[in-house]
Amino acid sequence: MTERILPSRRPAWTALQTHFQSAQKLHLRDLFASDPGRGTRMTAEGAGVFLDYSKNRVTDETLKLLIALANECDLKGRIKAMFGGEKINITENRAVLHTALRAPRTATITVDGKNIVPDVHETLDRMSSFCDRIRSGEWKGHTGKPIRSIVNIGIGGSDLGPVMAYEALRHYTKRELTFRFVSNVDGTDFAEAVRDLDPTETLFIVSSKTFTTLETMTNAQTAREWLLSALRDPAAVAKHFVAVSTNADAVSAFGIDTANMFGFWDWVGGRYSMDSAIGLSTMLAVGPAGFRDMLAGFHAMDEHFQTAAFEKNLPVLMGLIGLWYSSFFEAETVAVLPYDQYLKRFPAYLQQLTMESNGKRVTLGGVEVDYQTGAIYWGEPGTNGQHSFYQLIHQGTKLIPCDFLAFCKSLNPLGRHHDLLLANVFAQAEALAFGKTAEQVKADGVPDWLVPHKTFPGNRPSNTLMLEKLTPFALGSLIALYEHIVFTQGVIWDLGSFDQWGVELGKVLAQRIVPELEGSTEPNLKHDTSTNALIRRYRAAKKK
Repeated sequence: MTERILPSRRPAWTALQTHFQSAQKLHLRDLFASDPGRGTRMTAEGAGVFLDYSKNRVTDETLKLLIALANECDLKGRIKAMFGGEKINITENRAVLHTALRAPRTATITVDGKNIVPDVHETLDRMSSFCDRIRSGEWKGHTGKPIRSIVNIGIGGSDLGPVMAYEALRHYTKRELTFRFVSNVDGTDFAEAVRDLDPTETLFIVSSKTFTTLETMTNAQTAREWLLSALRDPAAVAKHFVAVSTNADAVSAFGIDTANMFGFWDWVGGRYSMDSAIGLSTMLAVGPAGFRDMLAGFHAMDEHFQTAAFEKNLPVLMGLIGLWYSSFFEAETVAVLPYDQYLKRFPAYLQQLTMESNGKRVTLGGVEVDYQTGAIYWGEPGTNGQHSFYQLIHQGTKLIPCDFLAFCKSLNPLGRHHDLLLANVFAQAEALAFGKTAEQVKADGVPDWLVPHKTFPGNRPSNTLMLEKLTPFALGSLIALYEHIVFTQGVIWDLGSFDQWGVELGKVLAQRIVPELEGSTEPNLKHDTSTNALIRRYRAAKKK
C-alpha cells in the first residue's frame, strides 16, 4: 500500500494545481475549434454504456495528470484490494464486497478464509423460490387468498434502492401486483401506502439487518397492528410478513417464520445492498430472471472497472473528471439528468450512494482535508428540468457539471416522442458547452439593451451517457458505474467511503429526546436553550 499522505501533497496534485491556472481559462468553443477530432476521440465504452466526455473542461494534459494522480494514489492496488476481500473499511474493520453479490456461481471470493460466493447464490436461490411462489399465486395469505400487494418497509439503502429499481424497471414488472414503499417514520407515509390495500392480500417485507432500526421497526409494528386489526389471529403474521435481516431471534419474536428470513452480510453496506436480499421487492416485481439480468449488468461493469485501462475506463474517467471539478474548480454540485421517465428516482438514489460515501472531512488517517470532497448530487428527469432549474445551469453564477443519461430506444415508442426527447439531450449538452455569444445574439436582430439577457456564456461541462435501451442489465450497469465512480474518488481523496458515522449523532440525540416528548411529567431538559424551548412548545401543543 502507498504511503498515507494527503493527496494534495502528492506531485501529481501539485502539477494539476499548476495546470489549473491555465486550464480554467480555456473555453470549450476553443478546445473544439482547435481539435476537430475531439468529439469522437474523447469517448469510452463498456458494459453497454457509451460515454462522451468531450464536453468537459479538460485537455489531454489534464487527463494525463489526473491519471498520474490515480496511479500515485495506487488506485489499481485499491481496486484489487476491494475485489479481493481485504478489509478496506478500516473504521469498522470490514471487507467491502457488494461486488460479490453479482459474481457468477463459479467465482471464488474469500473473506476470513471462506469462499462467500456459495452463500450469495444460496440466498439468491431461496429468494427466487419464494418469489416464484408469490408471483404464481401458490403462496396464500392467512385467509387463503393469493398475495396481490407488496409493501417494502425499510429506510436508507433498504428503501432508496428498491423503490428506484421498481420505478426504473416498471415496464418489466408483473402488473397484477401492486408495490408500495414505506420509509419515513412520519405516520402519513404508512397511512397513504396502505389506504386502499386489502390486508388479506398484502405482504410486508421488513428490511432491517439488525431488526432494530427505529424508523423501520416503528413502521413494521404499525403494519402488524394494521394487519391484525383486520385478521385478528397472530398466526396471520407469518403469512403476511417476511424479513430481510440477520437477527433471527427478533424476527421470530415479531411472528415471522425464520424460514422466510433472507440475510445479508457485514461486508455489504446499506447503500450498496440493493442487489442483495434487500432487492427482494425488486425480484418480486420483475421476476428472478429479470433480477439476474440486472446482476449481470452490475457484474459487466465490475469487470470493465477491473480490467479496462484507465484511459478508457468509464468509472475512472468520470471519477477523475468529477474530482477535477470538485477539488480544483470547487464546483459543489453535480446534476444527474436522466432523459427517461422511468429513472425519475435515480438522482435520489445517487444522493445516498455518493453523499453518504464521500461526504467526509477527514482522511482514512484521521487528518482533516484541505480540499473539496464529495459533491452534492441532485437532478430530475428531462425534459421536466429544462422548464425548472436549467436556467441556473445555463446562465447562473454556479458551475454545475451535468451527467445526461439517454437511451437510443424507447420502451414506449409513441409517434415522434423519442426523437423529441433525444433532440433535447443533444441540444442541452451543446448549448451548455458552446452557449451563444453577444455577437451571435446581435446578428439575430436583438436590440442592444436585451443582448446581455440573451447571451449564454457556455463553457458549462457535461458528460453524455448513452445506452441502447433501459433494461435490467442496463440499470445494473449504470448503478455499478456510479458505485465505482464513488470508489475512485474516495481512493484519491483518501476517504473512508464505506462508513457513515455522520448519521449517528442525530439518531443518538433523537433517542434521548423521544421520552422527553412522550412523558406525562415535565422533563428536566438539559439541551441548549433553543432545543429546550422547541420541546416545551411541542409538549404544550400536544396538550391542547
